[in-house]
Amino acid sequence: MHPENNRPDIKDLSFEQLIVWLKSHGLESYRAIQILKWVYIRQVDAFSEMTDLRKEVRQMLTDNLVINRLENVKVKESKDGTKKILFRLYDGNFVESVLIPEKKHYTICISSQVGCAQGCKFCLTAKGGFIRNLTPGEIIAQVRDIKNDLNQSKKLTNIVLMGMGEPLANYQNVINAIKIFSNTDYGLNFSNRRITISTAGLVPKLADLGRDTDASLAVSLNATENSTRDMLMPVNRKYPIETLLKACITYRMASKRKITIEYILIKDVNDSEKDAMRLVKLLRPIRAKINLIPFNEHAGSDFLCPDENIIDRFYNILVSNGYITITRRSKGRDISAACGQLSLKFHPNP
Repeated sequence: MHPENNRPDIKDLSFEQLIVWLKSHGLESYRAIQILKWVYIRQVDAFSEMTDLRKEVRQMLTDNLVINRLENVKVKESKDGTKKILFRLYDGNFVESVLIPEKKHYTICISSQVGCAQGCKFCLTAKGGFIRNLTPGEIIAQVRDIKNDLNQSKKLTNIVLMGMGEPLANYQNVINAIKIFSNTDYGLNFSNRRITISTAGLVPKLADLGRDTDASLAVSLNATENSTRDMLMPVNRKYPIETLLKACITYRMASKRKITIEYILIKDVNDSEKDAMRLVKLLRPIRAKINLIPFNEHAGSDFLCPDENIIDRFYNILVSNGYITITRRSKGRDISAACGQLSLKFHPNP
């Protein structure tokens, strides 16, 4: 519930839930598509603007539901054009989203939780701990609101759930949001291929994810030995590398698609030639491509980024063994918008 007269945000209702709501208020189920088109395609902010609905229907919706937008508190722009947007939620908590310019389109990196409970040692978000899950409407709003504000010189085409939080720890709300992102009849009309869910490796939810969505999967691996991954990512103590990779082998996905393996390169921790060769061997049974992410240094961590020659050596070993590999130079580093730099410690005033 939101504080505005305890009226729910319509974006928190799935298509099926909206149909149930409409029927309970004596309205026809076909109205669901009609209403959601106004919310997501025409981007209206009030039910009174839905001119193809009867006046009494508009009033009933107004009396019982709201169409909320997030409060855009602050925008920081990087020298590379990346924008970090600070949103205040209805309860006073904050989340950050990152809008990343590419050559011909935009990618948006969105959050799924306020904070994160995973405790990954390289991630600044983990320092603030976990506060709560985002609602489906709050996840959707990060995309809906920013898409509405963009000029159309470049289209927003890609969504990555790689911001604050572990998406699979907020599973159903994330799935409900993705259904709206990808729906072509009344939703935001993003291709499933261009929606990516990044996980630290909550193994029991991976089978569900393959069943419930055709979105792309990225797995944050970051080590080739359990002792190292235990130190970097506490989730590994529950779901060790062997268990995680077994789940990746059996993961259901569309033909010709590959799982993205994310590997943050940290100086003298996981960047040796032996690490690279172990990674080659570990990933052989999996249809995988690799994103190498040189560690983004920040004040909350003692870890360092490897030297360029070490990064290049690691990359060349993977490529020479047949893996599609991209060294991802994170954008927005100068405004703390890069991978692992989003934080709960905000200073909202400009």
